[in-house]
Amino acid sequence: MVAEAMSQVQTLSPAEVDARLSRAGVLLVDLRDVREVKRDGKIPDALHVPRGMLEFWIDPESPYYRTEFDAVEEVILYCNKGSRSALAAQSLQSMGIQKVAHMDGGFDRWLSDIGRQEGPA
Repeated sequence: MVAEAMSQVQTLSPAEVDARLSRAGVLLVDLRDVREVKRDGKIPDALHVPRGMLEFWIDPESPYYRTEFDAVEEVILYCNKGSRSALAAQSLQSMGIQKVAHMDGGFDRWLSDIGRQEGPA
């Protein structure tokens, strides 16, 4: 499943994600479990969305819709290693969201390549 998802979604390196974060309308979404975020921190300015809530929070027709998505032009997803984010990007594409990508290697690779984080070190 993960390999299929990765073949169907846009994959960005941490450096490419870092470069896009300064653009207006780009939202970086952390899909990891709340325990992972509390234990390891997160990428600065990323919005934490538990993986099980992503489709509900991003769908304007959902009673759980979050206004953080109102002005979003591009969504970039990440998890710990890159598998959950690939599957989630595929799911969002099936919902009709066109400007979605995921970060290769997830938070682990971000830390090794970029090194900036909020929270625990």
